[in-house]
Amino acid sequence: MRVWSKPARLVLVVAGVGLGACVLAFLGVLFLYVAPANSVSKEYRTQIDWVVYPEFEQNWKLFAPDPLQRNVAVDARTQSIGADGKVVTGEWRGLTAQDWAAIRHDPAPSHLDQNLLRRAWDFYESTHGGGDTRAAAGSRGQLAEQYLERIALQRIGDGGGRVIQVQLRVTVTAVAPPTWSTEQVDTAPHSRELPWWPVQPEDLRGLS
Repeated sequence: MRVWSKPARLVLVVAGVGLGACVLAFLGVLFLYVAPANSVSKEYRTQIDWVVYPEFEQNWKLFAPDPLQRNVAVDARTQSIGADGKVVTGEWRGLTAQDWAAIRHDPAPSHLDQNLLRRAWDFYESTHGGGDTRAAAGSRGQLAEQYLERIALQRIGDGGGRVIQVQLRVTVTAVAPPTWSTEQVDTAPHSRELPWWPVQPEDLRGLS
C-alpha cells in the first residue's frame, strides 16, 4: 500500500478544496443566472454572463410562471348538404376530448395531441379578445380562424355530405384551488359558441 508523504497529502487536500470551491462557485453563478432578477445578479451581471456564455447557456428558468388554472374544451360541429339536398346539422364533436383520450395512459404522448388544438385556441383568443365577430381580411385574426376551422374539418370529416359551414364551441372550467387555500373560484363550466363559419372548397384542400 502506497503511503503519501505529508507534502503530497497537503497538495491533494488543497487541490480538493480548491476544486470543490470552484464547483460551488460555478453552481452559484448558474443559480444566479436562472433565478429571477435580484440585487446580486444585477450587480454582477457582466461577470455572470462571462462565465455562462456561450458554453453553459441555460434555456430555462428556476421559477416557472404560474401553471394554467383553467381547463379549456373545444367542440365543433358542421352543417352539410346531404344526398337529398337537405341541410343537415351534425352533432357536437369533442375535439379536446379526442386529444385527452389519445394522451391518457400514453407514456410518450404525441406533441400534436398535446399542443396543436390548445395552441390554435390560444392564437384565436390572442387575436379576438372577447368578441365573436369575424376578423378583417388579411389579418392575423383571420389566419387564426382559418387554422381552427381546418383543424375542425380535418377531425370531423365531411359526414357523408358537402360541408358548407363549421361552428366551434369552447367550454372553460376553472381549476379548483387546494383545500388549504382561502381563494374563492367559480368552478362552474362556462360555454361560448362562435358564429358559423362558411366553408369554401379551398378550406378542405390538403385535409385527409
